[in-house]
Amino acid sequence: MRKEKLIEKYDKQVKMYENNRNNPKLARWRMKLLENAYGRVLEVGVGAGANFPYYDRQNVEITGVDFSPEMIKSAKRAASIFQVNAEFIESDIDQLIMEDNAFDCIVSTLSLCSYPNPIAILNKFNHWCRKDGNILLLEHGLSSNPLLSFTQKIIDPLHQKISGCHCDRNFNLILEESNLQVKHIERYWSDIFYLIKAKPSKESLG
Repeated sequence: MRKEKLIEKYDKQVKMYENNRNNPKLARWRMKLLENAYGRVLEVGVGAGANFPYYDRQNVEITGVDFSPEMIKSAKRAASIFQVNAEFIESDIDQLIMEDNAFDCIVSTLSLCSYPNPIAILNKFNHWCRKDGNILLLEHGLSSNPLLSFTQKIIDPLHQKISGCHCDRNFNLILEESNLQVKHIERYWSDIFYLIKAKPSKESLG
């Protein structure tokens, strides 16, 4: 899908993403993940700011990135509602340039499914995050259940066309091929959803 069409698709989905702020299952996972966030935080694919209620407001300065202007507008409203210290960058993460070791934490929730090359994105995180920082991910991928994973592979082209994201990515393999050091991983819903705490790889940082 061309990037312009993808941006247009997400622009139109703002209300749906705003409603997802109230999803109780996702809320529980977001809360569990973000208790590990602190300091200067880069949140990529910030969307409608669904994570903002779960940050320690006294302990974070957030830089939110999204390529959808409507999502950025919604995230700004959420930052005001939940009183988080946040600034925003409208940019495609593929084209985003940040200094190495610039952030204490990098957060991505349900966004890596949309990127053409998620391994390259994770390797960017590896450089942007400080060596002693946290890379915190809530993502979805292939189930360990053979029937479910087969179904995910079959429906992925249609799913990607409708929603803009892939549902059949092998997230275990993506993590293994990235430069991150996975410190903790939990899986839910037939292993479709992942909560991940990772560190930058010291070797790859030179």
